[in-house]
Amino acid sequence: MAGLQYDQEWRKKEESIEEIIKKYPELPPIAILEIDAHRRGVFYTDAALERLDDSIHQVTEYKLRDGTFRKVPASLTLRDGSHLVVSEDTTKTARDPYLVDVVDNKIVLVDQGKVYEEVSFWEKPKFFDKFTSRGTPMKNVIQARPQRYSLQPSKFCHFWECAKDGCKYCSIGSSGVKYHGKPDDLINLQDVEETMRELVKEPGRFVGVILTGGSILSGPKLCEDELQIYIDVLQAMGTVFKTKKWPSQINTTAFDKEQLQRLYDQTGLTSYTTDLEVFDDELYQWICPGKAKAISHEEWKKRLFDAVDVFGKGYVDTGLVSGVELASPNGFKTEAEALKKDFETAEEMASHGVLLKHDIWHVGDNSIFRGQLNPSLDYYVQLTKGLYEINKKYGLSADMDSYRKCGMHPNLNLDRI
Repeated sequence: MAGLQYDQEWRKKEESIEEIIKKYPELPPIAILEIDAHRRGVFYTDAALERLDDSIHQVTEYKLRDGTFRKVPASLTLRDGSHLVVSEDTTKTARDPYLVDVVDNKIVLVDQGKVYEEVSFWEKPKFFDKFTSRGTPMKNVIQARPQRYSLQPSKFCHFWECAKDGCKYCSIGSSGVKYHGKPDDLINLQDVEETMRELVKEPGRFVGVILTGGSILSGPKLCEDELQIYIDVLQAMGTVFKTKKWPSQINTTAFDKEQLQRLYDQTGLTSYTTDLEVFDDELYQWICPGKAKAISHEEWKKRLFDAVDVFGKGYVDTGLVSGVELASPNGFKTEAEALKKDFETAEEMASHGVLLKHDIWHVGDNSIFRGQLNPSLDYYVQLTKGLYEINKKYGLSADMDSYRKCGMHPNLNLDRI
């Protein structure tokens, strides 16, 4: 664990996972463990890494401080079939992470010598070893989780052009280092179509595709160029299907109603996400200043409500980077205050048919918020329960973003129990 800095006294300052499991008997212990592992991150022992097989598993590499590279699994699946979406290279917390180790010949999550759960490494799809006719590795065109695929039409984000506009939790573009991508540096449509044709040959794996990327504000009106990029890529992907609509999701900047209608009418897209990220207006302006300048908090919510009119109830969702609302110095001073505001905004959006989800804040080492502490396990369990109950109250199904299609949203993962 060389290089990881954490608070040696943190266990004395907050309730343990065992105490939280006893406190919330209505939740499966494995669901609470999943939340805690996302909150604290993981680190692989040498014994665990000996089980990593490039020919079978998805592998990622990251650069260490000494200039060498460390090869680790892309991520983990729990024994109940849910997925951890955690990466060792983004484990930069004030708490020590869970260890992934080998005990009794099983790969397990361990903390302070106690075995909590058996896990497995993500296996790679067969198309990962293939190339398009242009020579592009297919794994670079479309990425994969165990049962869902993802694609980035563009890796550019307008807000990275000016450091003061970047979202403060973002590790890519908000740290003061100018991003050198270009808005017209786009994925090749021929590569997309050829990779999709290989992808759909793998029976039993494919349950959906999600497209996402940074914000592109340019065009005849706001985000028009971003909209066209998604339309073009979705149309290329749709050539492999016989039906007009197919299981798909995009996560974009908030489009207006006319743009949303074009997106729905001109592609096979079935579900739509645009993440508000912060459920309080003042904090939204502080944490996401570039987004706030382009589209206000109220306007973003309105565009979500418009999306429900276009895609239908249960096919539109929004998320928050849970915990950033407690960031210093301007965030809420207590977890109770943060939860109260989160639930107020959540009720408003769910009442308009918008499905709610949350992603646990990983404190990025290159972000403006680097070095801060994400909230307690109790906070995350309360938020998970509360959002789950609000979705249920308004009859909002998690199907479009369920544990099989993502795994990053603890409250949606509860829909399976």
